[in-house]
Amino acid sequence: MASTKIGLGLAALGRPEYINIRDNKSIDKSVDAFKNNAFLVLDEAYTLGVRYFDTAPSYGKGEAFLEAWHVKNNYPDVVLGTKWGYTYVANWKLGFSGKHEIKEHALGKLQEQWQVSKRMLPKLKYYQVHSATFESGILENNPVLNQLSDIKKETGLNIGITTSGANQKAVIEAALNLQINGEALFDSFQVTYNIFEQSTFSILKNTLQQGKNVIIKEALANGRVFPNEKFQHYQASYKKMQHLSEKYQVGIDAIALRFVIDSLNPTYVLSGASNTKQLQENLKALHFVFTEQELEALKAVNVKTEAYWKERSLLHWN
Repeated sequence: MASTKIGLGLAALGRPEYINIRDNKSIDKSVDAFKNNAFLVLDEAYTLGVRYFDTAPSYGKGEAFLEAWHVKNNYPDVVLGTKWGYTYVANWKLGFSGKHEIKEHALGKLQEQWQVSKRMLPKLKYYQVHSATFESGILENNPVLNQLSDIKKETGLNIGITTSGANQKAVIEAALNLQINGEALFDSFQVTYNIFEQSTFSILKNTLQQGKNVIIKEALANGRVFPNEKFQHYQASYKKMQHLSEKYQVGIDAIALRFVIDSLNPTYVLSGASNTKQLQENLKALHFVFTEQELEALKAVNVKTEAYWKERSLLHWN
């Protein structure tokens, strides 16, 4: 039986615009409204049994919201995770035309963001390199890697990476083999894996077998799992998911999340819910299990990795 827990990611709760094809134009996008909504969703998540909460400095005010919520409630059993390496630069400007976040995997950026993030200790358990790539040089940057190793020794944190892009598998493999003073540095891997993008399945199974933590993000493929006439190449897949949705009396979101749980059984799969209703629908994924035949049918939905990521790169911030 799967032991995966659903966690809550704050990417859509901490900033007014996010990469997603679902419309959110009608909501109040003031900072106060977002903070109130974030607290509502965090409260509901805790009430419904969610205990892992995942954020980042680049999620607008997501890290600040999570810290404030944690200080207010001081729950003894929460597990918090954050990241470093991206800076949010859109500054809450709606329709911001430039890059909303800037990546910088430099020692100075790590030291700067760690000074803020460490305020969430001792409940902070996961500290992750945000979007590790070969291009950023993070896996060869010895001063940064040594600093992360020092943080790990001082705090007992799980040091991790998050990945995106067509070469996730190669990045994960390189990170798994990376050692500092004879000891593996990375304990956790936050990876995009979903019905459409299954290329990391084998490496993630191996990662779990090594006793590492695996956190799955973008289980809903940035909204692409929901029936949409713009994506004609997914129409057959939509029919399969709709059939299961009707059988189990849950939404497509729960079908997509359950696929991750039943196919991979990771440590956590993240809900990216932006309101309490979405969260409640997401958590229905915990109340049914696919048959082997159903699971195999969903595994066959897998699309080519390069095509998936090219399509994602064309999605707009909204």
